[in-house]
Amino acid sequence: MRAPVSWIRELVELPADVTTEKLTDRLTMLGLKLEAVERAGGDIQGPLVLGRVLSLAEEPQKNGKIIRWCQVDVGDANGTGEPQGIVCGAHNFAEGDLVVVVLPGGVLPGGFAISARKTYGHVSAGMICSARELGIGDDHDGIMVLPADAGQPGDDAFGYLGLDEEVIDLEINPDRAYALSLRGIAREAALGFGVPFQDPALRATPEPNGTGYPVVVDAPDGCPVFVTRTVTGFDPSAPTPRWMAQRLQQAGMRPISLAVDVTNYVMLELGQPIHGYDGDRLSGPIRVRRAVEGERLTTLDGVERTLSAEDLLITDDSGPIGLAGVMGGETTELSATTSHVVIEAAHFDPVSIFRTQRRHKLPSEASKRFERGVDPLLPEAAADRVAELLVAHGGGTVTDGVTKVGAAPEPRSITIPTGLPARVTGMEIPAHTAVANLESVGCGVTVDGGSLTAVVPSWRPDLNDPFDLVEEVARIVGYDKVPSVLPAAPAGRGLTPAQSLRRRVGRALAGAGFVEVVSFPFTGPAALDALGLDEDDERRNTMRIANALSNEQPYMTTTLLPGLLETAARNAGRGQPDVALFETATVTLPRGTVAAPILPVDRRPTPGEWDDLQKALPDQPLHLAVVLTGERERTGWWGPGRAATWSDAIQAVRDVAQVLGVEVEVRSASVAPWHPGRCAELLVGDVSLGHAGELHPKVCTAFGLPARAAAAEIDLDLLLERAAPPSGPVVSSFPVAKEDVALVVDAALPAGELAATLREGAGELLESVRLFDLYTGAQVGGGKKSLAFALRFRAPDRTLNDEEITAAREGAVALAAERHGAVLRG
Repeated sequence: MRAPVSWIRELVELPADVTTEKLTDRLTMLGLKLEAVERAGGDIQGPLVLGRVLSLAEEPQKNGKIIRWCQVDVGDANGTGEPQGIVCGAHNFAEGDLVVVVLPGGVLPGGFAISARKTYGHVSAGMICSARELGIGDDHDGIMVLPADAGQPGDDAFGYLGLDEEVIDLEINPDRAYALSLRGIAREAALGFGVPFQDPALRATPEPNGTGYPVVVDAPDGCPVFVTRTVTGFDPSAPTPRWMAQRLQQAGMRPISLAVDVTNYVMLELGQPIHGYDGDRLSGPIRVRRAVEGERLTTLDGVERTLSAEDLLITDDSGPIGLAGVMGGETTELSATTSHVVIEAAHFDPVSIFRTQRRHKLPSEASKRFERGVDPLLPEAAADRVAELLVAHGGGTVTDGVTKVGAAPEPRSITIPTGLPARVTGMEIPAHTAVANLESVGCGVTVDGGSLTAVVPSWRPDLNDPFDLVEEVARIVGYDKVPSVLPAAPAGRGLTPAQSLRRRVGRALAGAGFVEVVSFPFTGPAALDALGLDEDDERRNTMRIANALSNEQPYMTTTLLPGLLETAARNAGRGQPDVALFETATVTLPRGTVAAPILPVDRRPTPGEWDDLQKALPDQPLHLAVVLTGERERTGWWGPGRAATWSDAIQAVRDVAQVLGVEVEVRSASVAPWHPGRCAELLVGDVSLGHAGELHPKVCTAFGLPARAAAAEIDLDLLLERAAPPSGPVVSSFPVAKEDVALVVDAALPAGELAATLREGAGELLESVRLFDLYTGAQVGGGKKSLAFALRFRAPDRTLNDEEITAAREGAVALAAERHGAVLRG
């Protein structure tokens, strides 16, 4: 909202020492954020003066154009006092006229520098200016001819034209619709400096008598109030007063004609959008109703629009003549021949107007105000003000008829404890201060014991609950006075057990060299195809998004791998092929869901409705996924590195399980998108957590990953459910006994299964078992392999003797021989 400072001062008795900077600072503290302070003629540089045309000579040119060689009196502005010779191509002025002259050295908008230059056989020392050349209007057919009493030749033109006027550009929050007017901004300025405010809406208006232009409201829910006034005998050729056009331009609006300019001016002044009809084009009473589906209306912008049954329409006997609160229609618009003006000032439902302008993509100055909430008591005063200005500047007569249909809603009351503002803000705000501040914003306040009741003013539809009143009190006291106090942390309110476990997971992976990433939770058929999933794979059972950000990713993801693999591929494509990434996030599994009921928003759901809502929610388990590409251990001066393999993906899950105190078993599997034979299923007991291993070559190609990339994905919720309470390591002061065994087994036997057997056979004295060698070759025979394990034995309370160690070792080997036919390798 652009507001000229002089217009604000016209409505508020600001102290003389209040500069524009002080004014904008205070308005910002009150919630009207400053965007900029501009000067209407900010890009014009002087000298710009008034000049009187002393003589002019018309000189035809060879190209058929007739120029005028003018002698212009500019006083002493040119330093000589002699007339200034200027060539001008305009013909709408005469000798003796007062004009605007920019002298050599001046600069006009657009960086157009003025200098004395020879043209058409004369040295033209300056320019006689049009409104467009000065950037204050669209008229460029002729230069500006000023009233004879505008000033004397040589006087500075900036002041007369308002080019030195400071204009404040404010960002208005959607809940402060009243500030989309000079009335609202001036009220805030008066509030900020504690000075009187002259409300332009306070005026004596004639009582409605029902004899004005007839109005029928068939949709009172969309139009609670509708007022009409009529002006006859209006002169459509009457010009808009210079001061009014100037203010419209400063506020960012283009002057059009007197009738239109007056409606725009009153809208800026009061905040009430006004619409004017050519009364001679109206047919029958004005009617407010909902549109019939498929009806058509050509709006003022020349576009024919197909209407919805939800649109609120203004009609007469000929059909639709306007979209209520948004834009009028062509058939009844004010024109250059309009002498009979019917003024509409109505109050419309904000939700209806918002939906209509969004539906038709037709935002307007009127809809911007109506959809945010306009003072419902304004229509009578606004219509009267428009009628007054039309008659004052365009002649004619205001008829006695005043039509008003409907009435404004009753004001709301809000009751709060008098100490609530102090408790919420932490400031010392006595009860009398809270009362005074609420009264200063327009509330009627009564105090009863320890509570106060505020009657909300009609122009503040944003005040709806007790905390809105607290905000009003706080912003007047000053947010800068809110104390900076560090609140004491209540005991026992740290991280929840679930949060602590997730932190442990993240720290374990970060310590292992992984970097955490966050991906969008959306996927599409192309990504699922790239993973090589079968048509009946449960991961293809996805939930479609109603308003997807991308048509290529219309589903909620059921697996974290697509986003993680795309991130790894992006890094590889930008010269970083060695990556280890992880992500923890929820996936969406729509298993057995039903459609969600549509419930009202004015109450809490009932227990039954709440249960129905829960049934509509899909499962959203927390997953963990990792991906590794390139080198796991870097090549350097110390020697060659080591490429990441399937075992690193498995180890990442084991590292997480270890910090959670959970034992994870590994067994071979064959699941997309992993390579058959290099894929492992990860289990806790009999429960499958997920899979890990080397990605299928086709998957690597589809995602643009380096060959032999590895990945893992598990259901982290299942792992967290089995997490053991954190405990410190058990350290024994007794020595460890080391034994190594090499066993020859079938090549198909998983090493993990053999290790579990050794652990079981060795008994409780076994502290750890670790595979350190794998051998296949002629020495062990075809279809066989040799697996060498390091066994470590220790007792917590004594030093083991040779007999105990030998017995434990032999027990492990014996059970391996019994279950798997294992043979000790010689």
